[in-house]
Amino acid sequence: MSRMTITEALAELKTLRKRIEKKRDSLPPYLARQDRVKDPLEQEGGSVAFVARERQAIGDLCERIVRIRTAIQASNLVERATVVGVERSVAEWLAWRRDVEGLLRSVMDGLTTALSNLRSEARQKNLAIKQDGEANAPSDIVVAFKETELIKEREQHEATLGTLDGLLSLKNATTFIEFPD
Repeated sequence: MSRMTITEALAELKTLRKRIEKKRDSLPPYLARQDRVKDPLEQEGGSVAFVARERQAIGDLCERIVRIRTAIQASNLVERATVVGVERSVAEWLAWRRDVEGLLRSVMDGLTTALSNLRSEARQKNLAIKQDGEANAPSDIVVAFKETELIKEREQHEATLGTLDGLLSLKNATTFIEFPD
């Protein structure tokens, strides 16, 4: 049974990928040869045995990757984290960062750009921009939400990202996983 922190496991995953690539790259020179050419690996059991061993080793390393990833995933489903007052499993936070964070940022960027364009257009036409129902004249442009709320939302979003990154690093460094060798 192997036991390590998630940080160590993630580092091992990188090492495993490099080892697999190295083994993959070592195979082509020994895949085939003319029968009349002496086997360059004859003293080590021959090319056939070498290729079989390397392919088996690659398969074993791939299985270790699966076991490590599965152990990390299982841990992330159980481990809880509270970020800016919101509690979720680590897996949920990772899904939020991967799939939702960019969408939220895009929406906020779009609203910011649209409001900026609206302000420029209003200045050119000498129109007033008012917040949420505060119009004084029929020609006033009324914005459907308070811009200060968007600014606060952006600040909270950035705080969530910063806190989340730090918390995930800490969790990875202190959370142990176990998996069969």
